[in-house]
Amino acid sequence: MEQKRQSIRVSIKVVAPLHVVWHYWTDPTHIVNWNTASDDWHTVSAVNDLKGGGWFSSRMEAKDGSVGFDFEGRYDEVVPNEKITYTLSDGRKVKVIFKSKGNKTEIEETFQAEDQNSIELQQQGWQAILDRFKYYVELNEK
Repeated sequence: MEQKRQSIRVSIKVVAPLHVVWHYWTDPTHIVNWNTASDDWHTVSAVNDLKGGGWFSSRMEAKDGSVGFDFEGRYDEVVPNEKITYTLSDGRKVKVIFKSKGNKTEIEETFQAEDQNSIELQQQGWQAILDRFKYYVELNEK
């Protein structure tokens, strides 16, 4: 019997129009610049086939070379400038909603927790990535 996974929600408001936020979120040339939770990690490559059934992968590594992993999965649904749902390679589900708020865009991510780390640590990690995304977009859109 499969246990029900807890859902975790993180969100942020980015000072940029929705179409700009969507571009930075989905373009691999940008993903490698913001997709990390801390300064001692980086994303060394990203592939993104942004369509239902499409595959994505981001290779994340510690900058000291000690450890790395592939964050990957398949898209379940892609509604441009609105919603992305996907299933990670370990079977967990993720939903990302984009909402235009005038000159700002709200991003809300809901993801199923994994079993290795605490709920708090997972929420902090995913929120840190969102925070870096916001910083990256706003810095590049000045």
